[in-house]
Amino acid sequence: MADLALRQAVKRYGNVEVIHGVDLEIEDGDFCVFVGPSGCGKSTLLRMIAGLEETTGGRMTIGGRDVTHIDPAKRGVSMVFQTYALYPHMTVRENMSFGLKIGGTPKEEIARKVDEAARILKLTDYMDRKPKALSGGQRQRVAIGRAIVRQPDVFLFDEPLSNLDAELRVEMRVEIAKLHKQLAATMIYVTHDQVEAMTMADKIVVLRDGRIEQAGTPAKLYDDPDNLFVAGFIGSPRMNFFEAAVVSSDSGRSMVSVPRLGDIAVPVHVSQSLQVGQKVKVGLRPEHFMSDGPVQVALDVDVIENLGGVSYAYSSVDGEPHPVIIELRGAARPTEGGRLTTAFDPSFALVFDAKTGTRIR
Repeated sequence: MADLALRQAVKRYGNVEVIHGVDLEIEDGDFCVFVGPSGCGKSTLLRMIAGLEETTGGRMTIGGRDVTHIDPAKRGVSMVFQTYALYPHMTVRENMSFGLKIGGTPKEEIARKVDEAARILKLTDYMDRKPKALSGGQRQRVAIGRAIVRQPDVFLFDEPLSNLDAELRVEMRVEIAKLHKQLAATMIYVTHDQVEAMTMADKIVVLRDGRIEQAGTPAKLYDDPDNLFVAGFIGSPRMNFFEAAVVSSDSGRSMVSVPRLGDIAVPVHVSQSLQVGQKVKVGLRPEHFMSDGPVQVALDVDVIENLGGVSYAYSSVDGEPHPVIIELRGAARPTEGGRLTTAFDPSFALVFDAKTGTRIR
């Protein structure tokens, strides 16, 4: 296996630049997930790594070897596609071995590698079946097995679970995570689903408009986002954001007024001094609300989403683009149309500049 590095990687289509000078390092053995909304450039960046898209500018190395303009077959990567891309007239064994046969690998070695991949992926009983006789999850495992037998330096996954139903996606998510640990392989995985990113990744790269917004561990991005975009994108349900204005600021402790919460004054802890009257946004995750805390609030409840052990209360106000979402646990749950009295600890609150969206620490 090998590490991977991008240095000022650029992709242009004519005069249109879609990947803007990306710098990124992925360590040997990391499970790295590219995540972001549709059109953010994550699949384009993955295809550049695979060599399926030409890199217009910058440099790319795999295991210290410059592969920027090397043929895809010589990069030491193997890709698993969203659509499986299996040959319908071939059996599972033939699909998994086809690439090795084309490469001139000896028959004995092909058989050994295919049998080992089938054992790892629990496909041994399906080797003589054709794709039409397999479930969606089994087809995806065959596609992964085809990548494994090549023993690449880097595995690339392009939204491999998007065609599966919800239950099977959870099952395959676990299987891929276990596979990563078993192979100790460098893997790069593209998804628009931040839950997949949070549960599988060693490192998450959040992309927007062809640029990296932030990269780091799932815990780092969840607890310490750099800006409003990352804070809102990572986490399900999303973080609550409240318009606020600074009413006082002194020695790293500022007070902000939050109209959405009844103009209450909330103490926020930031290292830099804020200007009185400065517009900011305060972020609170749904789980940061509690039955008892330093700051008390009361909100009208529009909808209750019951999920068994946990529920979510939604409180909307005309003119606000998003409802306030509050996580609820325990037996006592409010009713829809009622009023909920809750609280939060302001030490959990994150502060962002209202104009730039940059985190104020």
